[in-house]
Amino acid sequence: MQASLERRLKWLLRLSLLGTLLTVLVILVGAWTRLVDAGLGCPDWPGCYGRLLVPDNDHAALHHPDVPLDASKAWVEMIHRYIATLLGILVVSVLALGWPFRKHPQYPWFISIALLASILVQGAFGAFTVTLKLWPQVVTLHLLGGLSVLLLFLWLHLRIRGVAEQKLLNAQRLNIWWGMAVGLLIVQLALGGWVTSNYAGIACQDIPTCNGQWWPAMDISEGFHVTQTVGPNYLHGQLHAEARVAIHFIHRMGALLLGIALLMLWYRHRRACHVAGPLGLVVAIYVFQALLGMANVLMWLPLWLALLHTAGAVLLTVSLLWAWWRWRLSKEENYTAQADLYSSHPPVPS
Repeated sequence: MQASLERRLKWLLRLSLLGTLLTVLVILVGAWTRLVDAGLGCPDWPGCYGRLLVPDNDHAALHHPDVPLDASKAWVEMIHRYIATLLGILVVSVLALGWPFRKHPQYPWFISIALLASILVQGAFGAFTVTLKLWPQVVTLHLLGGLSVLLLFLWLHLRIRGVAEQKLLNAQRLNIWWGMAVGLLIVQLALGGWVTSNYAGIACQDIPTCNGQWWPAMDISEGFHVTQTVGPNYLHGQLHAEARVAIHFIHRMGALLLGIALLMLWYRHRRACHVAGPLGLVVAIYVFQALLGMANVLMWLPLWLALLHTAGAVLLTVSLLWAWWRWRLSKEENYTAQADLYSSHPPVPS
């Protein structure tokens, strides 16, 4: 019985890591789908013109005569759906394998439940993305949902690894430094999703100014009007130029504030050996991500560079979670290291 549970735990470690990697792939394929304007390649959901595979032109014309078939875009969209479906199957498999551990005090059973709920919500957002014709609110929430699934999968993997290695997390909460960094990262990710869903990536066409001005003409109220009408086709966006400038410019300001918060967090923990390295990596990834953002503007948003910018956002998010994990473990590991030191070199009594 014990050997069977150990095998299950090993499989859970493998599948949770596979789920983390597969979620990254889903996010990047989703970004590719958006960047090549294939989000409406199939006008219905979950099939494509009523089929599980992309049909021929004759069937498409009969099923949706008002939406001509573009086979290449339809296949991009369907491949994204196939991979997302595989991810959903993996989530259910992890939940089923973890069932015998559900009452174990250290096993992250509720994270598994949250992961299943998140993947179901993501499926609904995928459907709404198509049926509401790329409504920016849904597109942005769909991106944030994908990142949430990624973080839950990674956290599940780290927690299961902790159970396997008998490492217990400390019950310390986010302090003001971690809270500020995490909060600004979430806001910045949401702003990035809002930029891309409203096609504002090159609304500012120079760096460090915006269209030759340090404070450009902006329509903030229209740019962040989150009750946009449901109904129009939002492919290529519906906002006017000054509204898009507002979105892009606020995204830049958010990046600046995030950079300051990450530097402060690193400086705060620079002498903590278990955390300084991971936080240094976070800062390095942030600098790389900022350079990618600048390059996207100066090079007019080439497809490969825009996709790399999305990958940078994923990497930054994952690295910050990893740093937080190391911070949560740091007190226990320091205590263990001190205990080992005292056992091998006991203090001399005075």
